[in-house]
Formats: sequence, C-alpha cells, structure tokens
Amino acid sequence: MTNKHSIILKCNQLSHQFQGQEVLKNISFELHEGKILTLIGPNGSGKSTLIRLLLGLLKPQQGQIYQRPDLRIGYMPQKLHINPSLPLTVARFLTLNMPVDLSQQQTILELTEIQAVLHKPLQKVSGGEMQRLLLARALLRKPNLLVLDEPAQGVDINGQQELYRIIAQVRDEQGCSVFMVSHDLHLVMAASDFVICLNHHICCTGHPESVSQHPEYLRLFGALDNSMALYNHHHDHQHDLHGNILPPSEPNKHG
Repeated sequence: MTNKHSIILKCNQLSHQFQGQEVLKNISFELHEGKILTLIGPNGSGKSTLIRLLLGLLKPQQGQIYQRPDLRIGYMPQKLHINPSLPLTVARFLTLNMPVDLSQQQTILELTEIQAVLHKPLQKVSGGEMQRLLLARALLRKPNLLVLDEPAQGVDINGQQELYRIIAQVRDEQGCSVFMVSHDLHLVMAASDFVICLNHHICCTGHPESVSQHPEYLRLFGALDNSMALYNHHHDHQHDLHGNILPPSEPNKHG
C-alpha cells in the first residue's frame, strides 16, 4: 500500500484548452518522494503545457494540482537562448539572482563536472556542457523536486548516459524526486521508476518495461531495438561526460 504522506506532487483530472482546442484531458497522476517519473509523448502531445501547469505558469482550467507544503522545485528548461553580446561567464550565470552556499556549490560542480568551464563565456560552452550547467543551476536551489524538460537534448549518446546517471545519483544521494519530460524512450526508460505516455490524454502508465510493450505506446512510437530500449549502463569500462573511455587506473569518480 502506498504511503499517502510520501506524495510530493499530485494532479487530479487536469484539462486545458487553447483557442477551443483541447491540449490536455483528464490528466491524473502522483509523484512520490525519491522517485523518478518520466513523461514521454510525441511533439505536440501537451508535455510543455503540463510543465507550465506544474510550475504555476498556467492555471488549470479544470482539475487540481496538489503540491506538498515544503515543495522546492529546481527547474531545468529545454533550451536557453543567450544574447551573444551579453558578457556573462558560467560562474556568474550559476549564481545569478540566487544566493549560493559555497560548500554546496563545490559539491554540485564536482557532481556535474563543470569546473573546467566556470570561467568560459556562457556563449562558448558546448551543448553537453550547457545541459550540465542548467542541471547544476537547478540543483543549487536545493530542490526536493527536479523538473527536467528534455534534459539530454543536443547531447551525444555517451553524454546522455552520463547525464541520466547523474540524475539517478542526485535522487539516490539527496532523496530528490524527479519529474522528467522526454519524447524519446530509448535511454530514459532505464533511469525511470514510472513512465506516463501522453498524447493529450494519458495513453498508458506503469513501469518502463510494461509501457514499452503497451499497444498505445507501440502505436505512437513503434517497437524499439531491445538493445537500446532498456539500456542499463552495465559494461566493463566507463566513459567521462565527453564520451571518452576512462583507463582502468582512472575510475569514474561518481561510479
């Protein structure tokens, strides 16, 4: 039986329309403390609208959203558009409009492995570095809920694997719940406790393995190569965040 006191976020019968078109219909789910819930769905399925509702940027037209009273959200956006003329370093961006505990900052810099780019102009970081930077900034808010919108966008496959490993490590070490949004299941599945497949309504829900075999999921996405669908990151060598294989004498410090 589920402990109701472990619920950190709950949606009940959420519906929302734009210009008479129904974007979300009767969306209900619970997110529990210390769990990773992944929302998947094709483009235009209502994922962004649901995030905006959860963040309070939109008010539900129908239904309710419950948030635990002590909820602190760290949000990682899908993209960040930077004015190329803005004189902003990575270090300055991390602390912009936000008080930071220096010891906590050092821990997060090590976790996300972005120390080497701290003094770079923000416009000069790579796609993978930018995603880890956005994750670090979200973590500096000391959240008990991370909301991650397509966190691995623009990152190569090895970088994706490492990013999802970091997210799982944050959950394991800090007990932080994670609400993660994606349109792609092939790597997200192994990093998730529970999956919701959305296409304006909830098509199917459950543990990753059951969702990957559900007829509604297969109708939307087709069958995935089994070698990719449930990737668990178990092999006899390790990569750094840039995809390089680490020698045996240099184990991954987070491994």
